[in-house]
Amino acid sequence: MLGNLGIFSKTIRLVRRTPVAIGMAAAGMTALGVAAYAQLQSPPIARYTMDAGTTSGLAAMGGGMKSAMAMLTGQGDGAAHELILRLGSTRTATGGPKADHFMPPGAGLGKSVPLIAPVAGKPAGVGRMGELPKARLSIFWGCGEHAPKGQPLVFDFTRLAKGQVPPGLYAQPLNLPDDWTIQASNSTSYGDWPNHKDAKVVPGNASLRGAHRIASNYAPEIAFTLDRDFMPALQARSQSLASGAYALSWKPVPDATGYYAWGMSAKVDAQSGRGGDVQEMVWWSSSSTQQFGGAMWDWLSPSAVARLVAAKTVMPPAQTSCTVPAEVRQLGGEMTMVNLSAYGPQSDFAYPPRPADAKLAWKPDWIARVRFRSTTMLALGMPGMDGMGTDEDEATSDEPGTPPKPTKPKCKGLAGIAKRAAGLCE
Repeated sequence: MLGNLGIFSKTIRLVRRTPVAIGMAAAGMTALGVAAYAQLQSPPIARYTMDAGTTSGLAAMGGGMKSAMAMLTGQGDGAAHELILRLGSTRTATGGPKADHFMPPGAGLGKSVPLIAPVAGKPAGVGRMGELPKARLSIFWGCGEHAPKGQPLVFDFTRLAKGQVPPGLYAQPLNLPDDWTIQASNSTSYGDWPNHKDAKVVPGNASLRGAHRIASNYAPEIAFTLDRDFMPALQARSQSLASGAYALSWKPVPDATGYYAWGMSAKVDAQSGRGGDVQEMVWWSSSSTQQFGGAMWDWLSPSAVARLVAAKTVMPPAQTSCTVPAEVRQLGGEMTMVNLSAYGPQSDFAYPPRPADAKLAWKPDWIARVRFRSTTMLALGMPGMDGMGTDEDEATSDEPGTPPKPTKPKCKGLAGIAKRAAGLCE
């Protein structure tokens, strides 16, 4: 399992670096939403973003030792929290740049966390990838027991490693004007958290409700009170169908604006040594259209999600199931790692506030945005690990005749430690 996780992680990092993914992120960058932008007399001096996430399942293993131990011992649901803070300003810092986000006590991060600029001269992104697979990459999309005609799109993995994206992979670029991004490259002064000087882990019981204040020597003071909190953990399960497909289902998450799932599987030649060489890799997305990655891997505003739902790229908030086609399993092997995200609400703040009259000019000193999402990761096809949730859960699927969910088994022996880690047995 750990070997496959490494393969999937390497592939995900590679795909994220493609020019198209970068282009989609850049295309979504504006100062504000279209309506608000029309009122702006000039860009704000400072922009601030908080991206707050809840992770569960295998994804929660990134939440630090406490979350990992909770999963291994079966204490709690193993959910973890993530928080990404970014401050950008048009001003130059007086002296060395300094900024802090003062948190409410319930956040469990101390009095404040420092917002630090990236280390100058250190190239971002690439890092050491090691030897890349020499496999084919087969691409599927859509929910259904079987893939429709025209799938998969097959592409040589070595071409992807060179930055060559399969034709039509991002066939319908979407305009996401509400999802502006703060980066060092588009700010005179910039700071973020976590960073190389402070990488504290957000506690699993953290709360963001309350007063927030961001003070720096290169931007006006930003202050707002947040009345929303981290989203609940996604509770998902999978079930193997007779056709070879996987029925993926989940409990609805309050305030979710839409859902998006994607997965990867790899068929390994165990006889080749060194843990096995990858023969075939499969990438699947729940999107009904040929849309992968890019903006969907990020936090998204409710208005952007609404457009993506209308385009059938993101599943609507009322949907609680999706079947991974049997062909994904046939080509990629028994185990498929699936990531499922529930996009959430957004809180917006500004000073001075935006005038209600759209005809009046608006010149804010600062704008701030807080976005929420909840994400889980499942290992479909691991022996004895394709059921999640509680015994009383009813089986749900987008396919008729899905067998009822089996009762939750008891954890036994060493194998039970791994199963309990994913919350799949008691």
